[in-house]
Amino acid sequence: MTEAEAAAPSLFSLIIAGRIPARFVWQDPDVVAFLDIRPFSPGHTLVVPRLEIDQWLDAPADLLGKVTAVAQTIGLAQREAFQAPRAALMVAGFDVPHLHIHVFPAETMETILSLSSARPASDADLDSAADRLREALRSLGHGRYVP
Repeated sequence: MTEAEAAAPSLFSLIIAGRIPARFVWQDPDVVAFLDIRPFSPGHTLVVPRLEIDQWLDAPADLLGKVTAVAQTIGLAQREAFQAPRAALMVAGFDVPHLHIHVFPAETMETILSLSSARPASDADLDSAADRLREALRSLGHGRYVP
């Protein structure tokens, strides 16, 4: 990686700054969450700290705890919104050098094992999933964080 590449904001920093559109379902002073445009399942959400940190291992423990707590809240809302028996959580970090946690409704283990088959979702499907997830977050008492 060149020095210029290292200094450039990550894709997620551009999204957080509003320079690239996204379907946000959570915003607080430290953490945001928005839908993945290549979802593993409807409602697949990325939970991202506002602070640009490359890997989860590099995050201060208190911030990682906050990101994980938001991911848990998103997972609870996904179970409600999509009637999924599980909400899966994955930290990979190879695609964007900015800490992010994937949280997605999972019907079966096959949902998790077939992650490489993710495809771009339509705008209508993403809008519908975002609306359902926002409503579930509000019903769980988190409306102050729902944009």
